[in-house]
Amino acid sequence: MSGSGSMTRTVTPMLKAVLVSLAAVAITGAPVVARPFDEVVKDGTMRVVLYEQNAPFSDLKDGKPWGIEVDLAEAIAKALKVKAEIRLVDAGENVDGDFRLNLWKGDLAGSPLADLMLHVPTDKLLAIRNEQIFMTRPYYDEKLAFAVRKSAVENFDTVGDIGSAAIDVEGNSASDAMLLTAQGGQFRSNLKHFKSFDEAAKAFLAGDAPILAGTRANIEAALFAAKASKDEIGIKQLALGGPVKLSWEIGGAVKSDSRDLGYAVGDALTAMAENGALKSIFEKYGVEYTAPKGY
Repeated sequence: MSGSGSMTRTVTPMLKAVLVSLAAVAITGAPVVARPFDEVVKDGTMRVVLYEQNAPFSDLKDGKPWGIEVDLAEAIAKALKVKAEIRLVDAGENVDGDFRLNLWKGDLAGSPLADLMLHVPTDKLLAIRNEQIFMTRPYYDEKLAFAVRKSAVENFDTVGDIGSAAIDVEGNSASDAMLLTAQGGQFRSNLKHFKSFDEAAKAFLAGDAPILAGTRANIEAALFAAKASKDEIGIKQLALGGPVKLSWEIGGAVKSDSRDLGYAVGDALTAMAENGALKSIFEKYGVEYTAPKGY
């Protein structure tokens, strides 16, 4: 560090460490701060973080962000008269950690914090234990469901109709947990586990099992992409007993001191729900738009 001789003599190793730390904050702190609405508008860009490998909501396709929430982020940005700067990230061990890394604290590399994060479960307990974030209005009601090959399974209307039929499912997913615990675990032997939903869906479509488990959005998008016949494959939602939630609303989140941005995003989402824009975005990917209860 350059300076007067007296300054150099007073810098102890401990103080030097503190000064270095402060210098690092000064260098990396400015670009990572999440911003309130007026700063986003002034900059003309809204930084949005989405999950990678989360099709049909967000993923990389031909090297570019693709999916429902990519289109949604761009539509929100347009409504706020700014541009969306989208970054895809890996999902962490839990949503709390994703909030910390992407919205309010940041990572060790000093990556820019997002102004908005999408695909956030709208949950009161999650919000309470993460006081550093503020949740926007939800925009979609996600549900667990089944795709059923009609020629192989008849009258698939109740839990009992599953019988001994094999079920393709992504391991360690919500659907997997649901089936492992439902009805006292009686369906455990039915399950055929895959590393991802995409692999499970491909196996199902190739005739591996008569039933595919997953979220309704995942299933609808997979059948749409494969141009599967609705006469041959149906989609059902069953009320299985167990501790796993069968449906949940998803929305967005901002940093708690940027809640004015959260309100603006919520207003944009409400307008898109009312004018049909949300429905159109979902239908583009073969997913039926299901409005959260607030709409």
